[in-house]
Amino acid sequence: MVRITASALTPTPDDMWRGAIIGGFVIVLAVAALLTILVIFVHRIHKRVVMVRDTLRAAAANTADTALIEETAKRVDAVLAEGLQHHLFLGRVLDKVRS
Repeated sequence: MVRITASALTPTPDDMWRGAIIGGFVIVLAVAALLTILVIFVHRIHKRVVMVRDTLRAAAANTADTALIEETAKRVDAVLAEGLQHHLFLGRVLDKVRS
């Protein structure tokens, strides 16, 4: 039978140093892992910010020549108004022809 004495359970300075070194390595590994994750996230955010910036620049370039939009809107309104006049005219003519 093996007897365990109190002196066998008390840590020696060598055991404490080993524990401190192992604990330090664990902490260093955890910090390295967290920093790696942080760098990956920052890189991903940077890529997406660049994509948004490029999209906004493309939108600005697409809308840089908007001088014709107002003229086009006026002409579309004119075409719609003329179409309405034709519709009303044909409605009156067809009602007279049917009678």
